[in-house]
Amino acid sequence: MNNIKNKTALITGGASGLGFDYAQKLLQNGAKAVAILDLASSPGQTTAANLEKEFGKGKAIFCPCDVSNVQQLTEAFKKVWNALNGLDIVINNAGICNDTKWQQTVNINVTGLIQGSLLAMELMGKHKGGKGGTIVNISSIVGFQLFPIIPVYCSSKWDVMAFSRCLQTHYDNTGVRVLVMCPGVTTTNLLTELENTVFNFVKPEDVQQTLRSLPTQP
Repeated sequence: MNNIKNKTALITGGASGLGFDYAQKLLQNGAKAVAILDLASSPGQTTAANLEKEFGKGKAIFCPCDVSNVQQLTEAFKKVWNALNGLDIVINNAGICNDTKWQQTVNINVTGLIQGSLLAMELMGKHKGGKGGTIVNISSIVGFQLFPIIPVYCSSKWDVMAFSRCLQTHYDNTGVRVLVMCPGVTTTNLLTELENTVFNFVKPEDVQQTLRSLPTQP
């Protein structure tokens, strides 16, 4: 964890769940500061305040942002860049699991992640005068296994895997490492309403059987 010390980080979807856990772990391991990007309706402000209470003033900031809105995301990245005097780590974590709202799922899980990665490249990349850095894109265990009950969510996470692997090949030019994390099922809000967010041709018993078969993590 020595390479995290005194580094600055931006985390999308960081107000709760895994995003919050990532922020906390970064600060526990010596990060200089973290920026939480999440919806204005999220508990992001409270999250940042709690992190500052735990780790010290100036250790966390909240920037309200809808990652599916290109203008909002671009402005948020610039705001964080200026507030933290640069960025070393970008974690594209924001995501939803709702196949019935498939366009929103794609806009957040794919378009938002791609835009976040490209913004990170523009700001951190050596080819643009930056010093390099690290992008961590959050995929899922369903990014390399088929889960027929959630075809849209599943395909969105396959997209994350393919896109990230392509970006990895440009390290010599950009100086930006691109990593992918594939969590198993967690107890976050993402899957809480799964039975109500699958297509109507998916049988309820198939949902339960699939959930029971998924690897879990705390």
